[in-house]
Amino acid sequence: MKKVGVSFLSSKNIPRDISLLNETDVDYIHVDIMDGKFVKNKTMPFREMRHINDYTSKRLDVHLMVEEASKYIPLYAELNTEYITIHVEIEEDIMKDLELIKSYSIKCGLAISPDTKISSLIPYLPYVDMILVMSVVPGEGGQAFIEESENRIKEIRDLLNSYNIPAIISVDGGVNDKTKDMCSEADMLVSGSYVVGSNNFQEKISSLRI
Repeated sequence: MKKVGVSFLSSKNIPRDISLLNETDVDYIHVDIMDGKFVKNKTMPFREMRHINDYTSKRLDVHLMVEEASKYIPLYAELNTEYITIHVEIEEDIMKDLELIKSYSIKCGLAISPDTKISSLIPYLPYVDMILVMSVVPGEGGQAFIEESENRIKEIRDLLNSYNIPAIISVDGGVNDKTKDMCSEADMLVSGSYVVGSNNFQEKISSLRI
């Protein structure tokens, strides 16, 4: 059975939706952080985001869509965080950032955008716990799933198997009850508007697990 994370990026009422998610069996609250540089949009600052623990006891899956990940990692390591994911496309020293995440005893993820060559992941595979496959262009909620992602997910699964790497594969972007079938090789699905835009969060989350 797949794990499910839910992003509140497209939420109209974040405290309410996070509280509602806390009452479901969702595995993770997916926290999207954007700096206005790596992607054009910007999310709320950490001084506001740190209050997320007031609304949920769920573990956090933090996705840093930022250029200077090293500035954000120590902040989000303070929260109830299980994964911190950085992008393979950033210009910082990725190995240094992965080591920084590990230094907090937090699992590290590496995200890859739709137009990035999968081979760019290879140098870091022994050090990551999760590969986050972006099935939309990073930075905005509510986008449609890019169908070519199905092949990319399978290619990454083959890559992990060939190197005998136990990292999980997570898929983020346009995930719903229709597109989940294109993610058969994934271990975790991250969904946003499909869940938080609905009237029944638990029903939508359950539909992704099947």
